[in-house]
Amino acid sequence: MTQIELAKAGTTSPEMRRIARCEGVSVEFIRKGLIKGTIVIPKNIGHRLEKPCGIGKGLRTKINANIGTSKDSSGISDEIKKMELAVESGADAIMDLSTGAGIEETRRKILSQSKVPVGTVPVYEIVINGLKKHGSIPNITADEMFAVLEKQAREGVDFFTIHAGVTKKTLNILKKNPRILDIVSRGGAFLAEWIITNNRENPFYENFDRVIDIAKRYDITLSLGDGLRPGSILDATDKPQLTELITLGELQRRALKKGVQVMIEGPGHVPIDQIKANVILEKEICNGAPFYVLGPLVTDIAPGYDHITSAIGGAIAGSAGADFLCYVTPAEHLRLPTLADVKDGVIASKIAAHAADIAKGVKGAIDKDMKISKARAERNWKKQFALAIDPVKPMEYRKSSKPGSEDVCTMCGEYCSIKTAEKCLGRKK
Repeated sequence: MTQIELAKAGTTSPEMRRIARCEGVSVEFIRKGLIKGTIVIPKNIGHRLEKPCGIGKGLRTKINANIGTSKDSSGISDEIKKMELAVESGADAIMDLSTGAGIEETRRKILSQSKVPVGTVPVYEIVINGLKKHGSIPNITADEMFAVLEKQAREGVDFFTIHAGVTKKTLNILKKNPRILDIVSRGGAFLAEWIITNNRENPFYENFDRVIDIAKRYDITLSLGDGLRPGSILDATDKPQLTELITLGELQRRALKKGVQVMIEGPGHVPIDQIKANVILEKEICNGAPFYVLGPLVTDIAPGYDHITSAIGGAIAGSAGADFLCYVTPAEHLRLPTLADVKDGVIASKIAAHAADIAKGVKGAIDKDMKISKARAERNWKKQFALAIDPVKPMEYRKSSKPGSEDVCTMCGEYCSIKTAEKCLGRKK
């Protein structure tokens, strides 16, 4: 039985109980959220997970880290190291977006070693296999597409990105409403080529019941992909994006009715003043399904610093109700990320998620802020480092600064405002 079917039967699974404990909510809260479709637990029945997580309404904002090989760079061992660092730095889930050599071996190693849920975009492997066999994307058959879904499901993938909203209708609307960057989603572009060249409907949309059946057998969470997400802030919240979102809402209802968990993927580049509206629209159109946002990036002028542009957008989206943030690294748009890029991306996204949780009033979110503030008041450096989202960096800064006293830092030294206030107000602890 799937998590939804168990919840409907009044049964609580080990995952429901664990997540309730970790989140500080009741098991009944988790159970009802699963039934309504406002909470998902991405976990394939065949995948043993050390750290399952819940994503959705009333829970902490979670973050995902993308890893994976490319044809031009990186190998399996490099990606395993990135995965380990991402999880160590606080990632709640991993997506394997490999397109390089040994795609199956990479995925299997990640699945066998990951402590957290693992997602994939199956169309990547579909296209790689199809190009080897046929020499072109349009010659790939629907049966070949679904064979890849079935194989990845058997291997234990916990959530699939399925671009079922890229349809003949949405592509026709895109043609009539051109963008600066028409399609920036790889999966969306692959399917657009297949649909337009063959003049046929997207197999994932046309045969969505087949997608549902595979997902249900393995209790895979469907992450309905936004293949027409904006790749420029000037393209945000346009007709193609919203038409696709309406389609995803319809598909979410179909899947939920059959006991399959669904989350909805959201826009990538969105100006600050449109982010809240995008979250509200998703929640209204997609029946409160968990919203998985790719950033969003609030400006397009910061290559090399897009972990910052996305953290700004992620904090705003999360505070407005988004549930799952996909990290963006400083290497976004430029190259495959290094280990350092992965850590910077995870930390930036974790900061955004935590800031959002404070704004949303998530239970216990502000407790750490209170503790670290008290440690600052006491100039208790060791405690500050232990409470920090990244203990290593502040410790290194402290060591390198060589302050004149253990009781101060080199920013103010003997003119420390905290010490001065303690003295004049008589509040020395």
